[in-house]
Amino acid sequence: MALTTLDPRTALVVIDLQGGIVGAPTQPYSGPEVVARTVELADAFRAADLPVVLVRVTFAADGADAVPGRNEQQRPGGGTRPEGWDVIVDELAGHSGDIHVTKRNWGAFHGTDLDVQLRRRGITQIVLTGIATSIGVESTARAAHEHGYHVTLATDAMSDLDAVSHTHSIERIFPRLGETGTSAEILELLAKTHDVR
Repeated sequence: MALTTLDPRTALVVIDLQGGIVGAPTQPYSGPEVVARTVELADAFRAADLPVVLVRVTFAADGADAVPGRNEQQRPGGGTRPEGWDVIVDELAGHSGDIHVTKRNWGAFHGTDLDVQLRRRGITQIVLTGIATSIGVESTARAAHEHGYHVTLATDAMSDLDAVSHTHSIERIFPRLGETGTSAEILELLAKTHDVR
């Protein structure tokens, strides 16, 4: 499905573009490429007086607030995370009007005030960017869809730990949850619908 419209009250929701995640090897785009495209989107959303939501993931040092439950994949880490691993990257930080959400799960809705923050501002649509496509971004997209938001996914402003997972989300999952488009297509549509130059 092609990108068709942006609602008058649309928010940009940025997933996990923070120190310890942006530096990880990702495909098909590098962390810096995802950040650069997200910065362009964030600047345009701010210029249109639309909300920018910066979501970060973090956990207590002892792991007490990490998601419980058995799984087959050993959890990474096991030690102390590096200083600043959970700090939003400098390129996106420092804008007083941005909304900050801290999560302790893959998705940005469960256990946070994201839905309240969006509804209080009359938001009906979200545009998603971030890392990783098949984890934090997809989990947030699924929950946004279930919460009744229109969902748009900026396909070149997200990346994953491997290209197969990224492609699966883009081609198989996202078309069932919303509309997809490149950051350039979203910027063009934003300029048309919100008089942004």
